[in-house]
Amino acid sequence: MFKQVIQLIDEANSHDPNKEQYAHEIWPKERLYSEHMTNMLDRFAPGSDQLMHVAVRAQHIERWKSPRSDYPMNKQGYHQWRSALYTFHASTVVKIMQQAGFSLQQQDRVYAAVAKQQIKRNPDSQLVEDIASLVFIEHYMLAFAATKPDYDEQKWIGILQRTWQKMSPQAHEFVLAGNITLPAPLVPLIEKALADN
Repeated sequence: MFKQVIQLIDEANSHDPNKEQYAHEIWPKERLYSEHMTNMLDRFAPGSDQLMHVAVRAQHIERWKSPRSDYPMNKQGYHQWRSALYTFHASTVVKIMQQAGFSLQQQDRVYAAVAKQQIKRNPDSQLVEDIASLVFIEHYMLAFAATKPDYDEQKWIGILQRTWQKMSPQAHEFVLAGNITLPAPLVPLIEKALADN
């Protein structure tokens, strides 16, 4: 069942029309993201069970089907989009789990984790949040910064501090121990944000 559900998630994400280059290969964007998520889970929490591997792999499943442009381009619209995404991703992976024969209890556990229900109280949701934050810092923060040339230093410090606050103490320790590759151009800003925090 586990192999089947991972294959189905990968197959779904392989249809992403958006492409990214990584390690001299062209990848469907969300297919690559899911690989980064699994890789980070193996590094950060290598003893995680199969259901957490499913949740992490499906964190962005078929994200291109729910674009940001479908919502108002303001702060409220952003939060509406994010909330809708949590439900969309969680519902999508549960349908795949049903195909693969997972129990209702297993489906519910993955749904709660992917939907980020009760972060800080649900260890599964916190783990998915930690992995997503670590992957963002290591693989996506620099590219995100390039799309926001109008953001000043204070704005960036706020973004970095909010990302840090979402993470568990264990994830903080993981970063501070040098277990992820920080984007070199942003290291001074990251250090400043954490010092202020």
